[in-house]
Amino acid sequence: MAWMLAKLPGALPAEGPWVVLGMMSGTSADGVDLAAVEIDPAGFAQGRPFRALRSHQHAAYPPDLRQEVLAAASNSGDPGRLCRLQRRLGEHHAGAAARWLETAELRPHFVSLHGQTVQHHPREGATLQLADPYLLVEALGCPVVWDLRRRDLAVGGQGAPLVPLTELWLRGRRSPWVALNVGGIANATAWDGSHLQAWDTGPGMSLLDIAAQRWLGLPFDPGGAHAAGPPDEQAVARWLEHPYFQQPPPKSTGREVFGADWIRMESPGLDRLEPGRRLATLAAFTAAAVSRELQRWGQAMPAGTPFLVSGGGALHVPLMNELSARLPAYQLRQDQAFPSGAREAISWALLGAASALGLAGNLPEVTGAARPVCLGSWVFP
Repeated sequence: MAWMLAKLPGALPAEGPWVVLGMMSGTSADGVDLAAVEIDPAGFAQGRPFRALRSHQHAAYPPDLRQEVLAAASNSGDPGRLCRLQRRLGEHHAGAAARWLETAELRPHFVSLHGQTVQHHPREGATLQLADPYLLVEALGCPVVWDLRRRDLAVGGQGAPLVPLTELWLRGRRSPWVALNVGGIANATAWDGSHLQAWDTGPGMSLLDIAAQRWLGLPFDPGGAHAAGPPDEQAVARWLEHPYFQQPPPKSTGREVFGADWIRMESPGLDRLEPGRRLATLAAFTAAAVSRELQRWGQAMPAGTPFLVSGGGALHVPLMNELSARLPAYQLRQDQAFPSGAREAISWALLGAASALGLAGNLPEVTGAARPVCLGSWVFP
């Protein structure tokens, strides 16, 4: 521990607490979530390093930047376009962080930067998150750890999901629970009291958001207000035959599978439905994928196990209703421990703190990696 801390200029107080800025740009591609997190470095030994959420902020992407991100995630970006997008995302992250920290009167010891995923191909050992960390270092004057996923890929892992370890740090090990994060892609983490499972279950809000843009002219459907009517269960059943759902964990996915190309391919069938039913059918698909994945690949859980839903999907009423109907054995409820959107940014702050201590941030049984490894690359002022 002392060796790792000595590597950080300005070094971190060995006894803590640390204030770490976690920055998460999820597959929803709607902007960046910033969370200033108080972390006890000594708490990692007991599995409870989290102390407090100091503050949280969401910085939405301007519409044109979001369209650039979605284009890159939909396999339509040449190298020059990606190069310029890296810079633009770095400017957005750096500007948002500097303005918010000044207003909140916070000064982090360091930043843990996720960046914006635009491509994720775990079978080929490749993933790409964009946002220039050097601009953050210049804007904030503190170290930045970034590119946390590729180290797991280097040792044979999927590079995702990485938040299950942080779920254990945040929720504890005393009793069983299932945590479902419904961002652009949905991922589930299940703890039965002794064993943890986690993987991406398939689409989260990605298809619903693209559908809202395509058929409603909205960036998303607030609360699922436009999703109405019975879902087309025949379409849902057919979509569940997708090869991704036949593959056992460890596995992860992204918009390159469940994104704009998927909507374009399925739009002839969806166009035959009324607009409300199109959205209702896509919500049912997300819920059915979660249910199918847990039933097919998940471990047995005690009846009445808490099932905690976070992310944008927790606010989508028809989706929550579909989850309740398709998962009757669980106690389904919104995860209200943290503000909406904050949990993954908090998780990234924790993974950055683990990296600062030289601790592993991946779980091989979750990602398929050959061994636990310390994640990320560091940039210093």
